Amino acid sequence: MILARVAGSVVATRKDPRLEGRKLLILNPVSPEGVPEKGYLVAVDTVGAGFRELVLAVSGSSARMAEGCKDAPVDTVVVAIVDTVSVDKPAG
Repeated sequence: MILARVAGSVVATRKDPRLEGRKLLILNPVSPEGVPEKGYLVAVDTVGAGFRELVLAVSGSSARMAEGCKDAPVDTVVVAIVDTVSVDKPAG
C-alpha cells in the first residue's frame, strides 16, 4: 500500500472506454510522518478523494482487484481516505 497526498487531477477526454467516468488523481507519496517523497503517481479514484487529502493507494495486481477495476487498464487505485496515521517511536 502507498500512503500519499492528492496533489491534483488529470483530465483526459479521449481514453480507453474502460476508464470512462473514472476520476484520475495525481498522488505524491509521503512518509508516515507526512513528509513528501520524490515522484508522482496517477491513480484511479474509487473513494471520492479530494485535493490535499491523505489517501491509501494500491498498485499492480492489487489495483485491479479494487471495486469496479476488474479488467480495467489500471496500475494504481486510491482505495481509502486516511483519517489518522500513528507511528510508534523506537525505544531508546
